Amino acid sequence: MQKTVSFTTLGCKVNQYDTQAMLEQFERHGYRVLSGNEPADVYVVNTCTVTGTGDKKSLQLARRVSRRNPQAELVLTGCLAQRMGEDLRGTGARLILGTQHRAQVVELLEKAIAENVQLVAVDGLETAPYEPLMIHSHEDHTRAVMKIQEGCDNHCTYCIIPSVRGHIRSRTLSGIREEAEALSRSGFCELVLTGIHLTSYGRDLADKPSLAQAIAEACRPEEISRVRLGSLEPSVASEDFVEAITALPELCPQFHLALQSGSDRVLRLMKRRYNTAQFMEAVKRLRSAYPNAAFTTDVIVGFPGETEEDFQQTIAFCKAVGFAKLHVFPYSRREGTPAADMPEQIAENEKERRVRLLINVGDELALAYRETLLGSVRPVLLEERLATGERIGYTPEYVHVTVPDGENGQVVNVRLTALTKEGMRGVTVE
Repeated sequence: MQKTVSFTTLGCKVNQYDTQAMLEQFERHGYRVLSGNEPADVYVVNTCTVTGTGDKKSLQLARRVSRRNPQAELVLTGCLAQRMGEDLRGTGARLILGTQHRAQVVELLEKAIAENVQLVAVDGLETAPYEPLMIHSHEDHTRAVMKIQEGCDNHCTYCIIPSVRGHIRSRTLSGIREEAEALSRSGFCELVLTGIHLTSYGRDLADKPSLAQAIAEACRPEEISRVRLGSLEPSVASEDFVEAITALPELCPQFHLALQSGSDRVLRLMKRRYNTAQFMEAVKRLRSAYPNAAFTTDVIVGFPGETEEDFQQTIAFCKAVGFAKLHVFPYSRREGTPAADMPEQIAENEKERRVRLLINVGDELALAYRETLLGSVRPVLLEERLATGERIGYTPEYVHVTVPDGENGQVVNVRLTALTKEGMRGVTVE
């Protein structure tokens, strides 16, 4: 009988990519991949540890899987597995796999089963190379995530990620081109380039290729009509970078620039490598090249020592930028990071208050941005069919649009006629 496997993924787009790479490894070894609700022989939980909530959800999922089907084999992988390693033996997982050796996940699991042991395959990352994973498909039918970079060397005071993802490692330009071509042959017309610290791309490679060169390689296959970028730091938006990317018509004018705080004092406490003036300069430079660009960001509120004045500066700065979307997070104390030991930790109820306030500001900004698009005609990549027969797609700016009809994978010109709670409605035009 054919063996079966089921995957659950927590966290970021990098984790989504790693899951897809492991899924394809199981398929190559003859496993059938099931949806999350079906009983399987093997459950793989790709964990997250960026916040305490990520830890909690990851461990809850591991326990739930074990209770639901105690005869099944459990694989814990990802950032929490890298951080906790041996301490996860109590979950009953057959294989505990960190953020390396994902290409050997099936061999390691079957070795542990054959020897009837728990196997902890978590190594140090100090000298880890870039793991050349590759995918040929993705759970979405039109858009695929493509990882081109791993690790981070910044060591912001709140962030545990460098310790669980290691130093910066980059995929070669030829590797990027090869995977982009493979994904285009599989029918994907949009690629999302991602990494742990995408702005650092190429610094570790001998010939020091730039991120702009990496984007150009992803744009090369004729069938790829869109390339979208993952999270960036404002330092990426140099004059040379902006000039290079404006020559790439496939690049979507949506830029996720990680802010974290609109207070220069808090940015210094966080050890971020920019201030608000530099951030605004990056926005202006990109906006001069892409006047209708959507700018999205992440913001942490309730960082140790953040005063009400600091928080109000963040609100004012977000409004000044005019973000199209805010991702707002309460500060999460991570053991082993400098911020965990800082004085003036903010009470949880105060963090929650600030989160609510900033989310409301984000909703207002998102609506204001979408209002600027009313009446315009934008190309929309159709991705999903609703029960009503309508289709959902996205503009290059990543605005969610509902249209009356069409086919998935089709790019149609749409006049944006109305606002919805999360996006817009429109009608197709010639």
